[in-house]
Amino acid sequence: MSAKGVKRETVEVDGVPASYLTAGDGPVVVLVHGTFWSRVWLPVLDKLAAAGVRPIAVDLPGFGRSGGELTLETATIPALTTWVVRFLHALGVDGRVSVGGHDIGGAIAQRLLVSDTLDVDAFALVNGVTYDSWPLPRIARFRDPDLRATTSARDLVEIRRDPVRASLPPTPGDALVKVYLDPLTEERVARSWMALAAAADCRYTTELLPALRASTTPKLLVWGEDDTAQTVDYAERFAAEVPHTTLVRVAGAGHIPTENDPEAVGRPLAEFFAAHAVKAG
Repeated sequence: MSAKGVKRETVEVDGVPASYLTAGDGPVVVLVHGTFWSRVWLPVLDKLAAAGVRPIAVDLPGFGRSGGELTLETATIPALTTWVVRFLHALGVDGRVSVGGHDIGGAIAQRLLVSDTLDVDAFALVNGVTYDSWPLPRIARFRDPDLRATTSARDLVEIRRDPVRASLPPTPGDALVKVYLDPLTEERVARSWMALAAAADCRYTTELLPALRASTTPKLLVWGEDDTAQTVDYAERFAAEVPHTTLVRVAGAGHIPTENDPEAVGRPLAEFFAAHAVKAG
């Protein structure tokens, strides 16, 4: 663990251990990953904690260091959204929260924002999915049950190697790629990843548009401008169409801008959440 003051903890959700990274003490900010794991948030957690909020970057079931295994049914965005609520309840968080999402985790964050299950004070996306920007063909192909059945963890690691490398800065190169791929070496995690990919469906974001346009919650988009997976034009459209949204561009950064430039990503997130978050009860 390289970020100052960040620790990994575990809580049981539905009888299964859920792992998460956290730091600090203050208003809760739950951070959700997509096709990667909680590691995407690590470079900015200390900055959020220093601003007086308590970031909680959770590993979804069957991802990262969490236990369990996703199926096609439990890997849908609505199912994962309700799981995040149960995770927060397991932590004793029943009051107001702020939410952030990266990649497909952005769909979960949007659903948390407009649902009536949480009181959300502030909402942020970091290169998250929006509208019909997802799933990419390399993700959607896992809808094929034969492909899922014949793909081992070793196979998936090799399938994911180039997309992961393309999402990260060129240095430190292979060492960082290995860190991001590490959870996929376990068969259970590989199957969970393929279930998430197979269940990916843009209707889970497009159907939220009326509610998003009616939302008065403060919103922040922090976007790596060089992302070829979730391109910045989607962020521009979201900022133009969804009220109370601010877009911050991160030059020279790709799909995981927290790794390219932790300061340029962490600073606006920290200032935003510190300004709007309310301590949860």
